[in-house]
Amino acid sequence: MPTLSRRQLLVGALGTLGLGATAQLISSCSSGTGSAQKLPNDVQLVKRFPELLSPGRVRMPLSLASQQGLLTVTDGQQPDVLTAQLINADSGEIVVNSLSATRHANGLNIAYWPFMADISEIGIFSLVLDGGPKDGLAIQILDPTQVLVPKIGTALPGFDTPTFDDNRGVNPICTLTPNMCPFHEITLNDALKVGKPIAYLVGTPAFCETGSCAPGLEGLVAASKQFGDAFTYIHAEIYIDNTATTVAPAVEALKMTYEPALFITDKRGIVNDRLDGVFDADEIVERLSAITS
Repeated sequence: MPTLSRRQLLVGALGTLGLGATAQLISSCSSGTGSAQKLPNDVQLVKRFPELLSPGRVRMPLSLASQQGLLTVTDGQQPDVLTAQLINADSGEIVVNSLSATRHANGLNIAYWPFMADISEIGIFSLVLDGGPKDGLAIQILDPTQVLVPKIGTALPGFDTPTFDDNRGVNPICTLTPNMCPFHEITLNDALKVGKPIAYLVGTPAFCETGSCAPGLEGLVAASKQFGDAFTYIHAEIYIDNTATTVAPAVEALKMTYEPALFITDKRGIVNDRLDGVFDADEIVERLSAITS
């Protein structure tokens, strides 16, 4: 089992803030597509997702910052909705003329806006916010063969995740405080035999308390009370212990190079949805609702 530092695992993330995604700061210097959308004059865009996107339905969460740093939920000038265009960076062609994303910040210190778009081609694109930086946020769509983490539409690989009865060399099996989460009753392998949808979260709350891992797991705990036994819920830690130096086998099984991630499957174990980098309790409920509706 290889060893990775937390810096290596997060792949360029703003690790001290627990963002769990690649950060790309772009200063605003124009009105973007000309909308009256209210943004700070020195607004910067922060990428909140890993560079592991492939053709299909693509999720592109971003946060806002200024020259002084990331804007927190207590800062002003944060619209409830951001709008944007998706542009092919090579041709300049508008791929999607009108996109919108609603502000999410339930349990988070840093708000984010999860843009969604159907992108069918491999290449470089730019997400240009109305009223934001003219160059927008660079989006790379990779050949699916280059994305090893389980993709939407593929089977979630089974694994004997640590449980309360057998930690399988991972200690602690859950770093959520003050109490462990309840999602360590059965292994992922056993869950895949049950024949109902699975919500499988991989992340390390102890090292991401104010970013996205801890709030994401707390959001899943809250959602489990709403959805009950409609899902099997499982959580796996990123590291084998609190030194955060050796990656846990569950991470290797998923070929993950980032955290956190929430895999949502149908009753056959096929990945129906995947939330990467940052997600809050509200978005978790939205995605779980889509499976049960």
